Amino acid sequence: MDMQRFLIGLGLAILIAGIAWPLISRIGLGRLPGDIAIQRGNTSFYFPLVTCLVVSLLLSAVAWLLNR
Repeated sequence: MDMQRFLIGLGLAILIAGIAWPLISRIGLGRLPGDIAIQRGNTSFYFPLVTCLVVSLLLSAVAWLLNR
């Protein structure tokens, strides 16, 4: 039962993130200084390093507040 709830919660979180992505990209999240973007010829590589750190810090803060 716990695994089912976890998977449903994970699916809902991904759905909410997908719906909110246009709003998130408007405020600049996803193109922060420190994100790695390399373009050479027909190939491009993008790794949002700083964006991942910011999102991780925000989620950690929310989890910490909920567990208080």
